[in-house]
Amino acid sequence: MKRYIINRILLIFPTIIIVTFLVFSISRLIPGDVVELMANQQGYGFDAAEVRHLLGLDEPVYIQYYKYMKGIITEGYLGHSLWSGTSISEELASRVPVSAQLGLMALFFTMLMGIPIGVISALKQDAALDYTLRSYAILGLSVPYFWTAILFLVFSAIWFQWMPPMQFIPFTEAPWKSMKQMLTPAILMSLSMAAGIMRMTRTMMLEVMREDYIRTAKSKGLGYWTVVFRHALKNALIPIVTIIGMQLTLLVAGTMIMESIFSLPGMGRYLFHAITQRDYPAIQGVTLVICSVIVTMNFLVDLTYGFLDPRIRYR
Repeated sequence: MKRYIINRILLIFPTIIIVTFLVFSISRLIPGDVVELMANQQGYGFDAAEVRHLLGLDEPVYIQYYKYMKGIITEGYLGHSLWSGTSISEELASRVPVSAQLGLMALFFTMLMGIPIGVISALKQDAALDYTLRSYAILGLSVPYFWTAILFLVFSAIWFQWMPPMQFIPFTEAPWKSMKQMLTPAILMSLSMAAGIMRMTRTMMLEVMREDYIRTAKSKGLGYWTVVFRHALKNALIPIVTIIGMQLTLLVAGTMIMESIFSLPGMGRYLFHAITQRDYPAIQGVTLVICSVIVTMNFLVDLTYGFLDPRIRYR
């Protein structure tokens, strides 16, 4: 087990390096150089060669990448915005908590809806309730969450003359108001994600409930709900945890879209504006954070397997 954990930790670093290098290189292949965009805004009297030299963009890509990674490793320096000159670290420090709050709330509602609904659907197999819940799952998987969010904003404004607050309230200033503001986008994001969790939970519960050890537990006189939650659900959670880990990437992409729709100053919205402006240091900084979070969460998901099923042993 220790060897497995060490090997997994050691794999995190080359993964991050490969991803950051690919993003570093590909971002410079996006049509429309940042210096050209600056020249279009500045107009006459703009020396493109001098600006490119000041920004360090006249050097080969591998040299730029070497200096970038050296600054991160030795000083924790993520660079400054090419447009505003603000520190990327300071921008991320103010925006990461916003995205984290939205993502965690969406993940909470995803599991709160997906797992119980899946269990109920499995226990009521082929009943009217089962067909209703399965229909919800199919609808949730078919309808994009951003389309649902747009429809929600449009119809709530037309029918109820209501719009969610667009002025962001930090959690540190007013926790309850901040959570209320995040409630709508978090639930809308979780609707489609919970559908996938629900279908997987139902499938695994149906499979586990037919196992011999479940019949043995029932024959020993254990209560129905004890068998369901203590024996069946715990073993059914292993592939569900895998699906949750895979949905983390969808969660990151979803926060970027939802932050743009609901005017939330999070990391995703910052990345969207950075791409449109070809702000390379901002793109690289956000990507580094996203990659680190996804790799770390996948590592924790792998470790969770051993807790859910003691039969799993890593060598």
